[in-house]
Amino acid sequence: MRPLILLLSFVILLIACSPSSTTYDAHDGLSSFSASTFESYLKTLSSNDFMGRKPFTEGETKTLNFLQNELKNIGLEPGNDSSYLQQVPLVSITCEADSMMTIKGTKSTFELKGFDDYVLWTQHAEGASLEDAELVFAGYGIVAPEYNWNDYEGIDVKGKVVLVFVNDPGFGTGDSTFFKGNTMTYYGRWTYKFEEAARQGAVGCLVIHDDAPASYPFAVVQNSWNTSKLYLGEKGVVNTTCPIEGWVSLPALKKLFDAAGLNYTEKLSAAHKPGFRAEPLKLTASTKIKTTPVYNTSSNVIAKVPGTTRPDEYIIYSAHWDHLGIGKPDEDGDSIYNGALDNASGTAGLLEIANAFMNMNTKPERTVVFLFVTAEEQGLLGSSYYAEHPIFPKEKTVANINIDGVNNKGAVKDISLVGIGQSDLEDYLRQECKKVNRYATNDPSPAAGYYFRSDHFNFAKIGIPALYTHSGIDLVEKGKEYGEQLDSEYRDKHYHKPSDEYDPNKWDLEGSIEDLKLLFLVGKRMAMESTWPQWKEGSEFKAIRDSYMK
Repeated sequence: MRPLILLLSFVILLIACSPSSTTYDAHDGLSSFSASTFESYLKTLSSNDFMGRKPFTEGETKTLNFLQNELKNIGLEPGNDSSYLQQVPLVSITCEADSMMTIKGTKSTFELKGFDDYVLWTQHAEGASLEDAELVFAGYGIVAPEYNWNDYEGIDVKGKVVLVFVNDPGFGTGDSTFFKGNTMTYYGRWTYKFEEAARQGAVGCLVIHDDAPASYPFAVVQNSWNTSKLYLGEKGVVNTTCPIEGWVSLPALKKLFDAAGLNYTEKLSAAHKPGFRAEPLKLTASTKIKTTPVYNTSSNVIAKVPGTTRPDEYIIYSAHWDHLGIGKPDEDGDSIYNGALDNASGTAGLLEIANAFMNMNTKPERTVVFLFVTAEEQGLLGSSYYAEHPIFPKEKTVANINIDGVNNKGAVKDISLVGIGQSDLEDYLRQECKKVNRYATNDPSPAAGYYFRSDHFNFAKIGIPALYTHSGIDLVEKGKEYGEQLDSEYRDKHYHKPSDEYDPNKWDLEGSIEDLKLLFLVGKRMAMESTWPQWKEGSEFKAIRDSYMK
């Protein structure tokens, strides 16, 4: 009897000591990364032959064909049933806004001048107009339960136009515990202002421009005056956005406040304080926007490596394949916007990571998805469409890892985390960095809100933890100062210009491969574990995830 008891005890001990998830080789898959293969992808995607990869052009057709062929060659399965494509319906709307906006008050009537005082547009294909619509000052236009903040409390703005400050109340206070201080939250992004105004039933939303909190001059806003913009849209589908969206200059806002008998400095101060209440200006606005819509369809590209034991749980890698196409020639006469760094490099990087997963000896337990989205340059539209029409349920999607530009500076010691303090994915990345004697740094420009400016953001908006990084600057051989110099040179001379081209004499791909390996390792860890990364306390996206993951 005693030997049987000892045997049972030994078996129980073995079971107790067994790992709860599959053990795997930490180096599995890494040997497949190849600078020459990555370079080949990069050179093809950013070549003149691909014409800048703009949606609705021959460049799109070539890009889609190339990606599908490479995914098949690597061995990935189609991600949308039997297809590698997800169609994305879009509408191009050219606006013709009135040159004047008539403002009526109890004591005076005056006009604001289009382009100089305000910039308007509409996402409504049929056009939009204001006819003596009431104006309401709504502070920052924020409803944030986690901060106990509601600028719309106690007022009905249905059928009215709201004026709201850009950024959020924490900006400029020096208090990192008030919202996030100078680190912009999603509530500070101008896109959020329009979304919330629409939820409140407003017919118009004008964001008040100020250089410092906006992080760019009013001249940048003026570039949107009476231009053509792409939006998600199908004929006959009801549009729920604010009929009129736009910006108003700070001088024009002060003119409105003067007419309403309000003091700008006092109202700015009040909007920063808890308990702020929106206030009617007792002014009305009238203007209209004519439109010319053109409908078309682009495509996301999607493929997958099926999981072995938990195939219905998904990790999604994303990158946008599109760029700006052929446009205005530069001083050298070059009119092709190749978008080598932005984002042929990220697209090529996804192919490299996909190849690594396919070459693992121990295949991932969760399904790993590779999503190449369209129309990022037009407003994150491809990823927005996926988020609204997910092929894989959000409740089953573990996380998103997004790549928008890779490190082309060579070997660096660091990698930059964008949107610090958002999710556990940051901790995953730090741990992988430590294993290879690297380190993760905080976002160098937290006030600019870069976490809300690339495709991962649309995953965050539906509650899926999302990781987004920028390349580091601490070069192994030449240090931080030289790294900062290279970043500044790219922003000033090459970003969104024809000169964003691949140059083998200037690009050092060693750093590209090392960063891609880090992101592969983060995804591989999630693909092999049973736990789920979470949003951190204080993240504006945590409540969204919590609401459907109970």
